[in-house]
Amino acid sequence: MRVFAPGKLVVLGEYAVLDGAPAIVAAVDRGVVCDVSDGDSVVTPGDDRFAQAGLRAAEAPPRCYRFSDAVPWTLAGKPGFGGSAAAVVAACAAGLAARQADNTRLLVLALEAHQQVQGSGSGLDVRASVEGGLRQVQGEESTEIPALEFSAIYSGRPAQTGPRVARYLAWADRVAFVNESADLVQAFRSDPVGTLREAGSLLTAMSGRAGIDYATPALRRIAELAEEHGGAAKPSGAGGGDIAVAWIPDSNARDAFCASCASQGLNPVPVSLSPGVHLRTPHV
Repeated sequence: MRVFAPGKLVVLGEYAVLDGAPAIVAAVDRGVVCDVSDGDSVVTPGDDRFAQAGLRAAEAPPRCYRFSDAVPWTLAGKPGFGGSAAAVVAACAAGLAARQADNTRLLVLALEAHQQVQGSGSGLDVRASVEGGLRQVQGEESTEIPALEFSAIYSGRPAQTGPRVARYLAWADRVAFVNESADLVQAFRSDPVGTLREAGSLLTAMSGRAGIDYATPALRRIAELAEEHGGAAKPSGAGGGDIAVAWIPDSNARDAFCASCASQGLNPVPVSLSPGVHLRTPHV
């Protein structure tokens, strides 16, 4: 069998979600697959800690569990689509399915396994991978909201989340930022462009005060191009590089925006909203 676990784009609420504020996250088809066959091995393209933790959490029986990117990545660097969370979720789901167990505790198992390896984080990427779609998440509450067609643009370099999260948590004056971020999440459905633009400004101001390397020249240029095409864009996640998420309401303008980005060496990454972790037909 083949298990697919989607990746994620954080639309709104990053950093503040660590303080209990709401966030909006999209599950996307840039995820991880786990092919399960006879044998007794675990095969991964690199770091196997997350896959192994997920298999242990699910008490997976002996099989050959082979993990790979759902869509091969051809650009330099490794973009931040929540691959570690998707690997944990795929492993947990594959292990449960292999022993014919129900998946009612899948989310709990995946959150615990991911936390054991990563040691910190909000669990937002795990929830997106398990539940799918476009969701507003706060604590244990998760609500699906109407889908939008986002664009993802790779800024040209990967970025590490951990050190940025540590700087944020070391910054004491977070209350006003957290409240403003929560207000933007609540306003998102009535004004996606405006709230996305304001969130980028809010996060840039916060990062300056907290000493976080956030808005790189490439990310600022992506935001400028999105605004020129009638939309808005901001970093998806911790910033410092990696992926920008953009919302351009008009489809023709969206295509023009992606073309403008590509012409300036800012690579559009095709993404679609995805359902949560599920079985797929294996390739023969």
